[in-house]
Amino acid sequence: MEIVFLGTSAMVPTKERNVTGICLRYKNESILFDCGEGTQRQMNIAGINRNSVTKILVSHWHGDHVSGIVGLLQTMANKEKNPKIDLYGPKGTAEHVKHMMGMVIFDVQVQLNVHELIPKNDDLLTAVETEDYIIECAALDHKIPCIGYRFTEKDRLNINTAKLRKLGVKDGPHLRRLKDGKTINYKGKEVKPEDVTYVVHGKSIAYIADTAATPNAVKLAQDADLMISESNYAANLQEKADEYKHMTATDAAMTASQADVKKLILTHFSQRYKTVDEIEEDARTIFPNSTCAYDFMKVKP
Repeated sequence: MEIVFLGTSAMVPTKERNVTGICLRYKNESILFDCGEGTQRQMNIAGINRNSVTKILVSHWHGDHVSGIVGLLQTMANKEKNPKIDLYGPKGTAEHVKHMMGMVIFDVQVQLNVHELIPKNDDLLTAVETEDYIIECAALDHKIPCIGYRFTEKDRLNINTAKLRKLGVKDGPHLRRLKDGKTINYKGKEVKPEDVTYVVHGKSIAYIADTAATPNAVKLAQDADLMISESNYAANLQEKADEYKHMTATDAAMTASQADVKKLILTHFSQRYKTVDEIEEDARTIFPNSTCAYDFMKVKP
């Protein structure tokens, strides 16, 4: 699992920072958290195959978070076999996608499946569940419908090779059954999963997009290995953050502290900041294991 920050600026791109886009690379697929203008070019520079994208998780429909989707889809569609993409987003997503796809003419098509996510009250809503992971979402507090996401890798069993050798069990396809939690019969001997396996706890990542400080952000990030949070402003611009429903570095750090996360990475910085030293310092005052992202930064949770 690897996180690649493709854009760390807020609404306005700068020479150093593109607008929002984050790629989660997991096994053979890439999952995008938002897809701002120029995201596919950023993927090229980062060495990410755009055709590995299977899911786009839209937080909200402000242009700096979604304006790269059409270009990405058009490029991905330029294949012999039409790719399948699942796009998730908050209330209104289906209508926005309809207008977005009507803006341009596609010579070839993608199989685009749109999923509108409307969490109830303050509950987490399961958006995706596969054999390997779960993606949940919750409503955030922005000026338009906005949701945050949590990616949780499921716990899995791994083989203890020393115990295998002790029992005389050799490598083979039967190990797959043990890793799936099933008992096997090996040369007349019953071998249970608990005899030769151990639990590998899955990693969890929370993505807190544009929002004022809210209890739902804490719920999304609770006990996460990594919390990625917008931090549009330093602490001395709290009034402006409240007006536009964004978080300061202090807000994000307080959320991380309340959620008891292991690490906080800040992103989505206002173009007013030539460097983000002030933002990082503000966050570390409250939550020491904080850092600011930069374009093409790679992190393994």
